[in-house]
Amino acid sequence: MATKNPLIISDKDKMRQWSRSMRAQGKTIGLVPTMGYLHEGHLSLIRDAHKHSQSVVVSIYVNPGQFSPTEDLSTYPSDFLGDIDKLKSIPGGVDVVFHPHNLYDYGDNSNDRSCWNDSGDQHGGEREGREVVSCVEDGGMGHETWVRVEKLEKPLCGKSRPVCFRGVATIVTKLFNIVEPDVAFFGKKDYQQWRIIQRMVRDLDFGIKVIGSDLVREPDGLAMSSRNVRLSPAERDKALSISRSLTEAKAAAENGQVNCRELMNSVIRSVQGAGGLIDYAEVVDQESLEAVEEIKGPAVFCVAAWFGKVRLIDNMEISP
Repeated sequence: MATKNPLIISDKDKMRQWSRSMRAQGKTIGLVPTMGYLHEGHLSLIRDAHKHSQSVVVSIYVNPGQFSPTEDLSTYPSDFLGDIDKLKSIPGGVDVVFHPHNLYDYGDNSNDRSCWNDSGDQHGGEREGREVVSCVEDGGMGHETWVRVEKLEKPLCGKSRPVCFRGVATIVTKLFNIVEPDVAFFGKKDYQQWRIIQRMVRDLDFGIKVIGSDLVREPDGLAMSSRNVRLSPAERDKALSISRSLTEAKAAAENGQVNCRELMNSVIRSVQGAGGLIDYAEVVDQESLEAVEEIKGPAVFCVAAWFGKVRLIDNMEISP
């Protein structure tokens, strides 16, 4: 099969023009938003996009709006040429790679510093005496408008990363307005993000179908993540405690152990025993993301933990 070279677009107006030309031809458009450093999880989203749309756009953009100045924006991995090679390897390829430089640049001489050189505290949090802000605000870029899904953004990752999901919701809104897709694809590894985008699309009447694709794992069970490359071999081996303990908890729950505190304690002991620092380990309702004490309906067990300087997230859905 011949390799398909994607059209690479960096300008917002040109991206919108391309999408409208496709729609004028009667073609549907699928969007796969990414921050690059693509892995098999991303590629599975693109394969899903081929099943549901006639044209596929992949965005590659590391969004400063979802990072605080103390988080890992400056060390987030990137390999754009490698990403293009991976996209070419997919049967059917992709039609467009949307790779903008700065989606918060409005041509008004705003300062584009974006925290790229701020190493910060590895575990995030506030700077002393300051409200937590994103790298967009810290960089003085003049962006003032944010989209918030107020209840769903607060639990789980929202507790330790208070600017993350307003940044995610805002950048996805911008991408939807620029690319104008019919369908958008998100991985369930970022379970809270997927649910937030679903709710945002519903509440704001976007004419876009949001599809969540199953979490993809390495052969040994580690949830695929662009951040995995930053784990040392020893840290990576220890990080397997997350997926292993989640698998055990899921099996226990489906065999009648419905007390969430006992399930959570078992995972916490396993991850901490392997040297991980727990951010959270919670069993929540699949739709509302509210914590549950006993599993009586569809739930999801979500975990975030630090191994060294790398924060990893994972989850497993549970159907009693």
